[in-house]
Amino acid sequence: MRDSVTDNIRTPQPKILVLGATGGTGRLIVSQAVARGYDVTALVRSAEKASELKGATLIVGDARDEMALRQALKGRDAVVSVLGTPASPFREVTLLSTATRALVRAMKIEQVSRLVCITGMGAGDSAGHGGFLFDNLIFPLLLRKVYADKNRQEAIVRDSGLDWVLVRPSVLTNKPGRDTIRALTDLSSFQGGAISRADVARFALDQVRDDTWVHRSPLITW
Repeated sequence: MRDSVTDNIRTPQPKILVLGATGGTGRLIVSQAVARGYDVTALVRSAEKASELKGATLIVGDARDEMALRQALKGRDAVVSVLGTPASPFREVTLLSTATRALVRAMKIEQVSRLVCITGMGAGDSAGHGGFLFDNLIFPLLLRKVYADKNRQEAIVRDSGLDWVLVRPSVLTNKPGRDTIRALTDLSSFQGGAISRADVARFALDQVRDDTWVHRSPLITW
């Protein structure tokens, strides 16, 4: 086991499971976690698509499969979930809530308590704070059904009894990270915003060991 050293105190590096590791943000979570010295396992549907996840242990399986989740959770300290699903104005979306329900059950059985779950701006009480274009065109035309499932996903996490953090990024970009990230729960003066996937990954990984945002759902933005 690799350790970090702070003020001469050696702290074991966390062992994490990443869900959604082959997506744009998930890949950065894996690479940043490996760079920090974390022990990283990723549950992926396709080993071929995950071939670039260097330094992570891959377990092939479906995130909705409780037995696959239990296998992937063995010996883990925490889970970072960045599961996503394509936008669609027509089809019902259930993947996020179905997988999260199975994940919560599996985490309780395997006694893994820390869950960092990335949803998005527009979930829960962050709805209506995306700015004119997002709130009036993108959300109702493309994302309404996805966010209905994100809301179900967040409710499952809130009721889980786990040490959870719900992370709601503003509009994602592929730009380089910045020095400062704003984490907001009072959105009364917030309308729209953007943040890089790299900074979302950094913030999510910080929550693996930081209790500041436990049982809270910050919106993060530049």
